[in-house]
Amino acid sequence: MFNILTQIGLPLALILIMAGVGMSLRPADFSRVFAAPKGFLIGAAAQLMLLPLAAIAVIALFELQAELAIGLFILALCPGGTTSNLYSYLSKADVGLSVSLTAVVGLITPFTIPLLAAWAIVFYGGAESNLQLPVIQTWLTLMIVSVFPILVGMLLRAHFPAFAKATEPVISKFSIIVLLLLIVSISVDLGDDLWRFIAKAGPAALTLNLITMLLGYLLGKWLLQQERQARTICLEVGLQNGTLALLITTGILQSSAMSIAPSVYSLLMFGSASLFALWARRNISN
Repeated sequence: MFNILTQIGLPLALILIMAGVGMSLRPADFSRVFAAPKGFLIGAAAQLMLLPLAAIAVIALFELQAELAIGLFILALCPGGTTSNLYSYLSKADVGLSVSLTAVVGLITPFTIPLLAAWAIVFYGGAESNLQLPVIQTWLTLMIVSVFPILVGMLLRAHFPAFAKATEPVISKFSIIVLLLLIVSISVDLGDDLWRFIAKAGPAALTLNLITMLLGYLLGKWLLQQERQARTICLEVGLQNGTLALLITTGILQSSAMSIAPSVYSLLMFGSASLFALWARRNISN
């Protein structure tokens, strides 16, 4: 059951999820990047550079080793997803900026994830590790499950807007169900080792989530002087696509232990994002 879910169910689910991202996009979401690039550039830089650096610092702080460290770092390499778009809407943030960041960063990360993840395996796994990431296979997989479905979703939005509008919320709910099923499956596969891994990776995952949300928000406030865009950057940097991280750790690397940090993070981020949305709505005048 675990192998069927990770090798077949998870890639198919991700294809549908990323098609849903594409169906939420319009050409204006990309032209906005060039019309008002400052917010996008700051958000993209925070997500592509600040987030992995924060992960390295957290891994060192909590002295994570081997699979746990690699799993958390791979998560930090992943883009945001539909979750960040949803919480941007709930937090009265700049939804257009959120969608633009999700789309463009999602098109960039298939090229950065294989190389940086391969480095992390060597660095954290050590010379004695048997783990190897097939870079070309990983790149092709990420293109198939992320870039191409986004493009197909955009085509559906352009030619069948009513269908896209009706399907988008269904796919968002579907993505959460798939993520939860996968986390349950990983938990069963780990057996008695589950709680030992959670005790080690849980505090680090929570720290990464909270620190990156805080840094993203403060960076946006400082450089943009714009509350709504600061909220967006907070959520884009702090809410990562855990489903994509699990595709790499379980589907490609086939490591349940490596999947613990992304799994714990994926559960915790809903709580932190919900609290942030409640706070943001109470300060709606800003």
